[in-house]
Amino acid sequence: MIRVSSYLKMRVLGAVENAPGKSIRERIRKTSELAFMDEEAKPRTFTWRTIQTWYTRFKTHGVTGVVSKNRSDKGKTRKISPEELLEAINQVLPFFRNKGYNRMELYRMAVSKGIINPNQLAQTTFYRFLREYDILKENYEDNRKRLAFAMQFANQLWQADTLFGPHVKDPSGRMLQTKLIAFIDDASRVICHAQFFFHETIDSLITALKSALYKRGVPQQLYVDNGSIYSCSEISLICARVGCILRHTPVRDGASKGKIERFFRTLRDQFLMRDLDLSSLSALNRRLNVWIEEEYNSKPHSALGMAPISRFALDTHQIRFLPPDQANDELFYAEEDRKVKKDNTFSFKSTRFEAPVDLREKEIQIRFDRNNPGPIIAYYKNQRMGQATKLDLYANALRHPQGTALLKRGGAI
Repeated sequence: MIRVSSYLKMRVLGAVENAPGKSIRERIRKTSELAFMDEEAKPRTFTWRTIQTWYTRFKTHGVTGVVSKNRSDKGKTRKISPEELLEAINQVLPFFRNKGYNRMELYRMAVSKGIINPNQLAQTTFYRFLREYDILKENYEDNRKRLAFAMQFANQLWQADTLFGPHVKDPSGRMLQTKLIAFIDDASRVICHAQFFFHETIDSLITALKSALYKRGVPQQLYVDNGSIYSCSEISLICARVGCILRHTPVRDGASKGKIERFFRTLRDQFLMRDLDLSSLSALNRRLNVWIEEEYNSKPHSALGMAPISRFALDTHQIRFLPPDQANDELFYAEEDRKVKKDNTFSFKSTRFEAPVDLREKEIQIRFDRNNPGPIIAYYKNQRMGQATKLDLYANALRHPQGTALLKRGGAI
């Protein structure tokens, strides 16, 4: 069964609104006669019953109603992805130089260097991954047919990936290996954003993606691998909100993201070989930002004949930028469903909140910043209803005529 992306579903639902017909049923049937191009440029058609189901879910639950449900542990690494394992192996191969090695030696070296956690990936699972994905097969990438390509305009396609970085001292004084998340524009080779993190998590990716979108605008497509953080429902939902198609590479097809891989090689040769300040993550990221903006983005690129930032500037007139404000910040919030009670309240993290408008006995979606306690925003049928407030029983009593009368008589409420 071919999975339908949230972005494609939203395009179909958009066509329903513009289809001819006096009733919604007629417009849905007219839409079912149309063909829609998916992310792989293949025509797709859908039955009117399927479209009707999507439409009903969208009107009831908003965007989350049409997002495909994943496993409850989706985005939480149970092992590691094939891409992460390949990167780990590339980290330990230099230790063997021209010596021969076997699977057991590779695994033990990766564990001893702290690149693989044995609690995360057992030795037998390591062997199975090597076998299933042919990770040690010679010339694996060279045996695939490749066609060189480049997008015509800036922000038509971004590539993103993660690189294992240097060990940096964390706030507790321990030395931890960092992970670099980077985004590159395919047409201009501009590094939209790159940032080191101590852990490769969903929160890290959202932080980096948010910075990239604010700095360089919204791309039409985002091309990523199948790592756990790049396949999570949160990223799919954010891309659907901003209007960006999320595409995934075939498994272990690193060459399909050649431009970001080439940037990583340049970064290893020109930046990581320097005498860097590894006393803190913020110090390392400051040096990285200076190197990217003053050297990589601003110096002529061999494939372009001009600086990436100059090539990017040629297309700024057609780039859709995302102004930094509270409304756009909410695009990156986490989202959960809630049922509003008869007293117009709902619960979130053991706290009762009042809905901003009368939403009694309605199914709503709430958006919130997963890392910082802040406003809880209520949405109903994909419409922003406003900010929810914490329930204040005493204040409500003062507004109620019966409660005011009791207070005047000195009674308890």
